[in-house]
Amino acid sequence: MTDLHRTKNFLLTLAICFVVVSLYVLNLRTLVPPDEGRYAEMAREMFASGDWVTTRLNGIKYFEKPPLQTWMTALAFTAFGLGEWQTRLWTGICGMLGVGLTGYAGWRVFGPRIGIYSALVLGSSFYWTASSQINSLDMGLSGMMTVALCAFLLAQHDAANATERRNWMLVCWAGMALSVLSKGLIGIVLPLGILTVYTFVAKDWRIWQRFHPAPGVPVFFAIAAPWFVMVGFRNPEQPYFFFVHEHFNRFMLNGHKREAAWWVFLALLAIGSIPWIGMLLQSLVAGYKRRSGTFQPGLLLLIWVIFIIAFFTKSTSKLPGYILPVFPALALLIANYLVVCSRRQLVTNASLMFVLGLAMLGVGPTVGSYSKRISEVAAFDAYAPWILAAGFVAAIGAMIAVYYLHTARRACSIIVLAVAGFSATQLLLAGFEPIGQIRAGTGLVPAIQAEMRGDTRIYSVGIYEQSLTFYLKRTVTLVDYRDEFDFGLQQQPDLALNSLEDFARHWRTDSGRGTPALAILHSDLLPRLRKQGIALRIVAADERRTVISNQ
Repeated sequence: MTDLHRTKNFLLTLAICFVVVSLYVLNLRTLVPPDEGRYAEMAREMFASGDWVTTRLNGIKYFEKPPLQTWMTALAFTAFGLGEWQTRLWTGICGMLGVGLTGYAGWRVFGPRIGIYSALVLGSSFYWTASSQINSLDMGLSGMMTVALCAFLLAQHDAANATERRNWMLVCWAGMALSVLSKGLIGIVLPLGILTVYTFVAKDWRIWQRFHPAPGVPVFFAIAAPWFVMVGFRNPEQPYFFFVHEHFNRFMLNGHKREAAWWVFLALLAIGSIPWIGMLLQSLVAGYKRRSGTFQPGLLLLIWVIFIIAFFTKSTSKLPGYILPVFPALALLIANYLVVCSRRQLVTNASLMFVLGLAMLGVGPTVGSYSKRISEVAAFDAYAPWILAAGFVAAIGAMIAVYYLHTARRACSIIVLAVAGFSATQLLLAGFEPIGQIRAGTGLVPAIQAEMRGDTRIYSVGIYEQSLTFYLKRTVTLVDYRDEFDFGLQQQPDLALNSLEDFARHWRTDSGRGTPALAILHSDLLPRLRKQGIALRIVAADERRTVISNQ
């Protein structure tokens, strides 16, 4: 199996297995709040209301992010109905698309072997694999930025002819436009910033002519601009909030409760690159090596990684998913290094994977002690076998990879390590389900649904359960809770109650009229409600929340 690109049947089988497993696991887990529940509910409300312009959460205008992922998920609901795998379908597609495009670009720009290796590396990297199974905007953005990156590589490499260069650059412009529709201006700011740095470092001033701005800019605006124009006309308050508050203020100002140490993204880069962590630094250093020809793809990839990490390190808002777009570029750099590195370096990398497997085998039996709530100890204990299984797969995969290296079968070793990394990640995700159910509150759903009628009012007092509303398929009336709804409630203040006293008055009114009502709240609020003299009956409860009825 030295020439992987000649084993077409094997590669096709591997690709089919990757796609089938990636799609199958989309439905294995409950939607874990906050992100998975939030974006599922936004799409459900879009699907139910038929309004594809004004994005809402819990019926309240919600303009923190553009609508591409909400659109795609609402389309999945339209085609396949409501469900967990439909909610994650877009991120799953983006993850697989990123792997396929990275492999194709690697094949065309660097050669067949590097193309296959880059797909194996990205498809097995812990962070990319895990993120493709989670309903979050970061994978949607990363998938579209991968379109832009790979199209740019295909357009600019020295063997591309004039037609290929123009067509691929139009795809690149479209990828940047879709990135903007995924998560905002970052979709164009990052690529243009990276290209500017590359221009100075490579001294390739003519690359801007090869960027094809004349046809590219109209393509970009034709894709990205219509929604911003329409939503701005319907909601005049949206442009300032989105472009100023959600971009400039979030990047420059503190107060978003998303601050973190400067080194956090470096740590996430290392963890996210498992099982290739032993190749990380060497691959980045090798990316600086100059190649013959005008365009320097390795240098561009290196700048892509460094620029994105530096950009978000500078930001006052730091969330783990921000650096996800670096991993396709990193996979191409690692794939280039896998071809030229020594057997000893490969053995060292596999040994690190073996140590990680042993660590999981050691941590697994004690995972219950990490629970912060007594009621969740059993769920954490149920997670232990999955951690042990993942550790076993990682350790055995590393051992087999080392064996193949000692028999001079490098390609087999890389494939085994990739399969082990992918499988271990899927086991860790699948086993999280008992914990996810508790965090989402799905155990309360049957009791709530048994109480619900068509005219039942549901209040959410002092909290908002991101996933629970999706499973109930109903919006709730917020009480004494604003947080991410603050801007929307400034525009629609009648959609929420401001205090516990207001809630008590509405609760009594509902009871007097015979209107059934339910309320979701923290258990410690019950004494305060009883002091208000309101009648209530506990319908269901767990350690995180209590559900009461006025009936």
